[in-house]
Amino acid sequence: MDPQPGQIPQVLELYLQISQYPILARRIRARMRAELFERGVIPQEQFEEEVKDKAVISQRREGLEDPFAQESIEVWRRRLEQIRDHLTDFYFAYNLPHTLFERIVRDVLADRAPESDVSLSFNPELAPPSILLAQAKKYASLPSEQREEIQHHLREITVVLTKSMISDQMGFVRLAKAFFDAEDFETIARRRIGEGKIGGKAAGMMLAWKILQRDGSAGSMDLQEQVVIPDSYFIGADVFYQFHAINKLDEFMNQKYKPQEEIEADYPAIQQAYLQGKLPEGMAVQLRKLLTEVGETPLIVRSSSLLEDNFGFSFAGKYDSFFCPNQGTLEENLEALGQAIRRVYASVLSPDALLYRQRMGLVDYDERMAILIQKVQGERYGEHFFPPLAGVGFSRNPYRWSQKIRPEDGLLRLVCGLGTRAVDRVANDYPRMVALSHPKLRPEAGAHEIRKYSQRFLDVIDLSENAFRTLPASEVLKQDYPYIRLLASEDKGSYLQPIYAPRTLGDAQVVLTFDELLRNQDFVTLMRGVLRKLEEHYQRPVDIEFTVAISNERPRQFKLHLLQCRPQSWREGGQGIYVPVDEVPRHDILFLTRRMVPHGQVRGVRYVVYVDPQAYDQAPSRTVRLEVARIVGRLNRLLEGECFILMGPGRWGTSNVELGVKVTYAEIYNARALIEIAQTETAGGPEVSYGTHFFQDLVESEIYPLPLYLGDHKTVFNHSFFEGAPNALEELLPNDGAYARYVKVIDIPSTTNGRRVDLLMDSVEDVGLAYLR
Repeated sequence: MDPQPGQIPQVLELYLQISQYPILARRIRARMRAELFERGVIPQEQFEEEVKDKAVISQRREGLEDPFAQESIEVWRRRLEQIRDHLTDFYFAYNLPHTLFERIVRDVLADRAPESDVSLSFNPELAPPSILLAQAKKYASLPSEQREEIQHHLREITVVLTKSMISDQMGFVRLAKAFFDAEDFETIARRRIGEGKIGGKAAGMMLAWKILQRDGSAGSMDLQEQVVIPDSYFIGADVFYQFHAINKLDEFMNQKYKPQEEIEADYPAIQQAYLQGKLPEGMAVQLRKLLTEVGETPLIVRSSSLLEDNFGFSFAGKYDSFFCPNQGTLEENLEALGQAIRRVYASVLSPDALLYRQRMGLVDYDERMAILIQKVQGERYGEHFFPPLAGVGFSRNPYRWSQKIRPEDGLLRLVCGLGTRAVDRVANDYPRMVALSHPKLRPEAGAHEIRKYSQRFLDVIDLSENAFRTLPASEVLKQDYPYIRLLASEDKGSYLQPIYAPRTLGDAQVVLTFDELLRNQDFVTLMRGVLRKLEEHYQRPVDIEFTVAISNERPRQFKLHLLQCRPQSWREGGQGIYVPVDEVPRHDILFLTRRMVPHGQVRGVRYVVYVDPQAYDQAPSRTVRLEVARIVGRLNRLLEGECFILMGPGRWGTSNVELGVKVTYAEIYNARALIEIAQTETAGGPEVSYGTHFFQDLVESEIYPLPLYLGDHKTVFNHSFFEGAPNALEELLPNDGAYARYVKVIDIPSTTNGRRVDLLMDSVEDVGLAYLR
């Protein structure tokens, strides 16, 4: 019996696994043959006859016409053994289940050592995951005295399983090996579609939850009871390769080595190719099963690449995630889920992701995309599904709008509804910024500013429309919304007041202030405790994404649904930076600020790329504003290797061109600092980038984000310098001279007879100074 072409990989896989046990292989195959004979796959006599026939054929193939006369008995015996082994593997691979093979291996390993012997009898690095899992469970069941003896073996098995099933990033593995156990790996195996690792986002979520389960006390609060993770399913990273293979997409995998212009030009066609791709057949079957299990619960399909949420580079916002409302027929839901998966796969080759990899020195890494599928956390209210609270939490807070704020107590960005509005910079909307050391202290002052810089829209799942929607908060949150008192205040025009009797609100206007929530010490203690505990174990600052479920009972109970955790890029304060404010002549100061200053310095700045806030505000169209952002991108590429800073209006990276310059990471990554100019008449001003994915880009790329509040009486801004300096834009980009009104490139040495600019920032004294030296 000869193997068919399509069967080769199966027998090869079995052969490779047996080869991991060179000493025990003979006993393993003997047990395999016994199973073949006992189960009637092939009679023993017929099997041995086939062994001899093939042995003779092999001798003739090797040039021995009369093999019995010319080959010694010892060589003939070895030849028979090898043929017998090959036939054993072949018949077993294509007639009996692989689980039976795994059981045989376990039994042989167990037979080799008596029950009292707890030593490890095989190399964990070479063993199949199923064998490792079985051994880990066996160790876990031992009495405590014996468990102490094999703790080093169990730790090794945990490390190998972590590297093969979750993440092979060493920073993660070093921490994870103390927290994961056999039950965790079994859960992953049971809920994983395909093979391969589950990726960084899934890994970070699970590790953070395990840490809080193991070390779940924060003062008198029990975090074990109050922190959970959503029901989650995983698509292994190896499926990414299968998807490429069956759809012949491998030609695109060298995109990462192309120049930026080609990466950007090719991406639309790549997206279309991916969206038309076919999912692996087995994957489609398992997705159908998943949808049957979850019923009509909305889902979110999230990227979980091997590099994501790692120590030193988070890839925050580089890959896509998509909501699947899941309210159609099974076939409709399956199609929507498949499209979301394809779109996540396509985002691996997006310009932002590839240029980020180039910038971070990760272009040669084999980046595979795993996928995390989760039930959306929330509850139904009317026809809408959303959580009452969602947001992002940071264990360290450099966003200090008051000297009272303690950075080590952390920061929250809170929204009502789905958390997309907390992590991304969105148009005309602001999350509530919460300094956990002083949760009731706002960066804004007075009802006018609080109203202006509040959340106006909610992201929700519209169950009746089977769609993700963004709706005005006033349209969604009615007077009978059960948490309206916690989240909102009544708008009285000249002032905002707590909602005392929700049922009497009628058509009264409300503002999402979250004031009553932040007076609740249980909520603040929960968030502060979670962030502090995670930073303690990670031994560096972290950030999390979360939703919060609120009970209707009194007193209120809060349950945190942990969606993501990653180590945060953070510049430690280090030694103080001397900022010579009183020693620099006033005419040499470009700007001076004393609010929300990071810690660091940029010396020897040659170019300042300055987007004039007044001209930008008066731009006649959205098209002009978009082109301003593209010019910034072209300057970013042109000035690579030069020391330059960016300055311009409002919220850089926003999706609304009226609020700031709509750049992406790919258009600013060569800059050394980004100064966001807030044109407000008061010191409160609009919220800057801190806490968004865009801010993480700046920090990880060592680009200092610095807000400049022109309405603050402590701010100094040298208008005459910026207005009078020559503009080098047309010299650098001859085709963009028409936009010189909006974008000015100041060549500092040319303008100041060889001088350059130093930007010095001291977060302790909260002072930043840019001056000519």
